Amino acid sequence: MQEPHLFEYAVVRVVPRVEREEFINVGVILYCPKQKFLQCVFNLEESRIQALSKTLDMEDLKGNIQSFEKICRGGKAGGPIGQLDAASRFRWLTATRSTVVQASKVHPGLCKGEALETLNKLHAQLVL
Repeated sequence: MQEPHLFEYAVVRVVPRVEREEFINVGVILYCPKQKFLQCVFNLEESRIQALSKTLDMEDLKGNIQSFEKICRGGKAGGPIGQLDAASRFRWLTATRSTVVQASKVHPGLCKGEALETLNKLHAQLVL
């Protein structure tokens, strides 16, 4: 039996009108240092998002989400933040901010298998 590995995750939310504090969960980001794993997964349902705000620019939102994914993958495509180590990228992505794309507080857990399985399970439970 594989020993469990500590991981951290946050739910990624779209907050169309920050002043109203209404949000829709659209993704999950998971970091597991032992497995050298940092990934996110998203599901943007435009109709759900537009139910909160008909004026939100969906193309801008998609660009923001793509930036989030690039930073997770790391490398030059993720800009200066993408070139940091995985722990620093995770901390940067989950930092508290008052923008349209926000992360929840960071939560810990234990992976009993592959981190990707855990990410997909959390995504199904918290987003879909």
